[in-house]
Amino acid sequence: MKKTLKLMSALCLGTGILLGSAIGAAADDASINIAYQYGLAYAPLIVAQDQGLIEAAYEEATGDTLTVTWTQMSSGADINTAIASGDLQAGFMGVGPAVTGVVKGVGYKIFTNLSGQSHGLMTNDENIKSLGDLIGSSNQIALVNIGSIQHILLAKALSENGFDAHALDANIVAMKHPDGMTALQTGAVSCHLTSSPYIFTEREQDDLTELTEVSEAWTSEDSFIVGVASEKLHDENPDLYAALCAGISAAIDFVNASPEDTAALTCEYDGNSAEDELEYLGLGTYSAATSGVLELAQFMGENGFIDAAPASIDELVFDGVEGD
Repeated sequence: MKKTLKLMSALCLGTGILLGSAIGAAADDASINIAYQYGLAYAPLIVAQDQGLIEAAYEEATGDTLTVTWTQMSSGADINTAIASGDLQAGFMGVGPAVTGVVKGVGYKIFTNLSGQSHGLMTNDENIKSLGDLIGSSNQIALVNIGSIQHILLAKALSENGFDAHALDANIVAMKHPDGMTALQTGAVSCHLTSSPYIFTEREQDDLTELTEVSEAWTSEDSFIVGVASEKLHDENPDLYAALCAGISAAIDFVNASPEDTAALTCEYDGNSAEDELEYLGLGTYSAATSGVLELAQFMGENGFIDAAPASIDELVFDGVEGD
């Protein structure tokens, strides 16, 4: 069974597509379809897949078996669409898109934090020294997507430095993290706003310079990646929801307790050596407790990323989620 589950996960990682609503549509059939994205911030999910932690938690609680299907997707927007359609029961994404999904009524809430990671805005143009140098220019900034957490952090950095939060919206070009790094390195774009492990690779290159406003606006102690679960899963299948929470919590604990083993497992996905992966893991924060979520949501409401700012954290998270 474990080999079968790993094979299913590998197929999903290779194709990047859902296997169809028949697999994930009914939580009552002891199956769950989960999506996540790219980068070291998702390390606990690689652990959860490899060790079958959600399956183990479900079997321990119910005595029954569970099939977990993992799908790697390019953006939080894609995950939102799949949850709204019923093809996914859970997903992991940047906290910004997660807040947007809750407020827009996609049909989920945050059930856990996953990680906080370093973000950075890098440039290959020696004439660009700060965000102010980009205002009014035609320099392109590669980041994952409009409305992504990277876009929102760029807006937050602009606002905190006296500029309009949307002053650089027209400069954004949407690219996946690996593609954005390649575009920066080849000169196809002037700037790239990314997270680990890509930001660490870029910081090591002598011909690239970091604009520090973004990294100062949101640190690795703040929530970056969160997990969301459908309200249907939460309300109608408490055993499966509890197993999801327990499995992810166990994976986070493993990352913190066994970083060497984690790095050996995740380095192949990130394209790093095990030694570099271990170093990069130590620069992030892995925790189930949220941090800064309400603050970010209120910024989003004040700057038009969502229609209205939530009044309390309870509007965004399920009961029992620790943090703010």
